[in-house]
Amino acid sequence: MWQEIRFLVASTLLRLFRNRSNLLIFFGLPIGGILLATFLYGSPSQADLRVGIVNGDGQARAAADTVQFVRSMGHMKLSFVTESELRTQLSAGKLDTGLILEEGYSESVMSGKPEHIAIQSVKGASVTAYFKSMLNSYIGNVGAMAKLSAGDQAKFNDMYERYAGSAFKLTTESFNDHSAAKMMSSQSIGFLLMFMLTSAGNLSELILRHRENRTYFRIIASPISANVYVLSNIIVNLIVMVAQIAVALFVMRAVFHLDAGIPFGTMAGLLALFALVAVSLSLAVVSFAKSSGAAGAMLNLVVTPTCLVAGCFFPISIMPEAVQRIADFLPQRWVLQAIDKLQSGSGLQQIGLHFAILLAFAAVFFLIAVYRFGRSNDTRNFV
Repeated sequence: MWQEIRFLVASTLLRLFRNRSNLLIFFGLPIGGILLATFLYGSPSQADLRVGIVNGDGQARAAADTVQFVRSMGHMKLSFVTESELRTQLSAGKLDTGLILEEGYSESVMSGKPEHIAIQSVKGASVTAYFKSMLNSYIGNVGAMAKLSAGDQAKFNDMYERYAGSAFKLTTESFNDHSAAKMMSSQSIGFLLMFMLTSAGNLSELILRHRENRTYFRIIASPISANVYVLSNIIVNLIVMVAQIAVALFVMRAVFHLDAGIPFGTMAGLLALFALVAVSLSLAVVSFAKSSGAAGAMLNLVVTPTCLVAGCFFPISIMPEAVQRIADFLPQRWVLQAIDKLQSGSGLQQIGLHFAILLAFAAVFFLIAVYRFGRSNDTRNFV
């Protein structure tokens, strides 16, 4: 039996990869998915915020100190402009935001009631939120000192000098932000899951195609049994799936330098288990079809919507709660959830349930396929 299986597997693989387009389908598309995830979820380095300063309060102390505070915030590129220049450059996209200090600003701050200050931007709160919050905090502190001094200029100056020259020491350390890389790697795996399901469906359709072109009957007429033929198709499917996984993970790490934060062996094992699910699901779908065309349509109706709901294309967290509950019944979701847990520091023991559920999915789909193939043995459909 094993010699017959080796012969069928070798001949099937030889016919598959003799066609160069199959190489593109099986290996090019997963690489394209990684590239797409890199473009969609890659985060550029933080750019400086271009701030235009309109200082209408001259050399007044509060105004000068406010400008100095903005400069000390970091990632700020300041330009001193007039109000008309500010509006022109904001509309032209040369500036991200503008700070206007009108005449009387310093006096209002010293009185404890900051006024005559405005922030302008055409990009909205996404640009001004951080800048505005930091500025409000600084002006609020200065205003509070003015109130406490109750008009005593000497007392205010003393408090302000101590505030400006405070002896607090701040030690900072920089850490590399790996969240973007983890997001890109997770979504790359999501695209890979979809292409694995598609490839498994195409390979399982060979059973129907061989029946349609009567190759199946010539094989069965030989000493090779139907069970050996189907088993060889499963083995071919798994070989192609494992090769897809190896190529995709290699390209992610060696070419795109995406570190998912998960050991290679653990990731490969998890995806290999999903490969078993993909093969069993494709066989179950094919078992309900009467022709290869019908099988292709059914697989499209199953693969694309389930991958969409499971979060293969974008994070599932943005979906409604009801859709997230539906996703719990899909094998793709359990793979992505296991990856998320591993990225968060969980060990293999914490994802044991995920492995068990994926095995259960594979067992159920295989049982459905066996039952349906056993019930639909009417060869007249393929004559």
